[in-house]
Amino acid sequence: MSNNIEFTAPGMNHEAAKKTIEILEHRLTALIDLQLTLKHVHWNVVGPNFIGVHEMLDPQVEAVRGMTDTLAERIATLGGVPKGTPKAIVDTRTWDDYDLGKALVKDHLVALDKVYTGVNGDHREALGKLSEIDPVSEDMITGQLADLEQFQWFVRAHLESSTGELKT
Repeated sequence: MSNNIEFTAPGMNHEAAKKTIEILEHRLTALIDLQLTLKHVHWNVVGPNFIGVHEMLDPQVEAVRGMTDTLAERIATLGGVPKGTPKAIVDTRTWDDYDLGKALVKDHLVALDKVYTGVNGDHREALGKLSEIDPVSEDMITGQLADLEQFQWFVRAHLESSTGELKT
């Protein structure tokens, strides 16, 4: 995180900007990791329903890539320095790397559901913090969360039984 903010959005104090940037940096790391994980799954999923899952993931990759750009630009707007390098991602993430390589559709979707659970839960937690310091960033994260939750629903629809039970 940039410790010395030279400027921030008009009307926002530097302390609120620093806290907001820190929250957004964590979300940026998570979404860069998510877009790479989604593409990894896209390349390595095999078995029944391969093509449906393969084709479902590319629009998610593109949407998440757009979210990362929005986050990075918000960080810069607030006077921070967005970091999207591989080293920055590895150094700041708090979760283990996605560990499946070539695997069946169900295995990847079960693992991907867990990834979405983590990302979406952390987005919700960020909302609580942002609501008190930056409603603009809060609104941005809210919009992203709506899309991310829908993407998780797409994944879960492949795992759900007709009675609503997730087959994990």
